[in-house]
Amino acid sequence: MVVKHASRDLSIFIEKLLVLLRDGRKLLGLLRSFDQFANVILEGACERVIVGDLYCDIPLGLYVIRGENVVLIGELDLEKEELPSRMNPVSEAEIKRAQKAEREATDLKGSMRKRMEFLDFD
Repeated sequence: MVVKHASRDLSIFIEKLLVLLRDGRKLLGLLRSFDQFANVILEGACERVIVGDLYCDIPLGLYVIRGENVVLIGELDLEKEELPSRMNPVSEAEIKRAQKAEREATDLKGSMRKRMEFLDFD
């Protein structure tokens, strides 16, 4: 969507973006500015946390993203539904508990694999 400024003939892009960061976080928001280094300013930004079929959008407000942390930037269609219907929205506290449980399960799986290395299945 392109918006014309009333007093001048400046085109300002208003795009909803999904930004994937190097640490795995996913941020959504309206593009306000960017530069040649992929530094991005998002307005109304939120972090989307997904664990299994649960998700939560944690509001961040105006957010500046340094370009070196950006892995991927994609435009989201404002007309389309972003998530599959099987996804269930939950509160921030619930998603944090689900994240912790998922992290603990991954750590346990890693430690079990380490203990079984002596069997040399390769």
